[in-house]
Amino acid sequence: MKAVLGGGCFWCLEAAYQLIDGVNAVVPGYAGGQTDKPTYYEVTSGKTGHAEVVQINFDDSKLSFKDILEIFWTIHDPTTKDRQGNDVGSQYRSIILYMNDIQKTTAEDSIEEAQKVWDDPIVTKVEPLDTFYEAEPGHHDYFKKHPKQAYCQVIINPKLEKLRLKFANRLKK
Repeated sequence: MKAVLGGGCFWCLEAAYQLIDGVNAVVPGYAGGQTDKPTYYEVTSGKTGHAEVVQINFDDSKLSFKDILEIFWTIHDPTTKDRQGNDVGSQYRSIILYMNDIQKTTAEDSIEEAQKVWDDPIVTKVEPLDTFYEAEPGHHDYFKKHPKQAYCQVIINPKLEKLRLKFANRLKK
């Protein structure tokens, strides 16, 4: 199965979901905008309407879409509009892009459940997936390739630590 989610910089989501048992692949990319085949620089300008997202390919005998969303609520702040930390702009919005009515309903139910643990209102958008554009090769496996880079140390590592604590039983061995 596949899920497409945006929750800030795609490097963060990619690094987190790569740790989860049952996730077969995580592909960074762009979705939710109006420009055909956007580039990273076009998307980060905020002018294409796309969000940085990841396409998560997962084994639904090990993980459900609901499980994928439970992890999603843990690794980003769904209460900040168009922002995750220092990453600001609509390209960093919190978004769930569904592929069918079951994913849509699951996403909406998941937001209601997640709202119970957040003081501020969740602003995550739930929209149909139109087209997913894969990001350029330099954005794939970013954390694995650059673990000592400052962004990775300061932004991604704390998210991974939080994930490891909360979902220790779901991590790849």
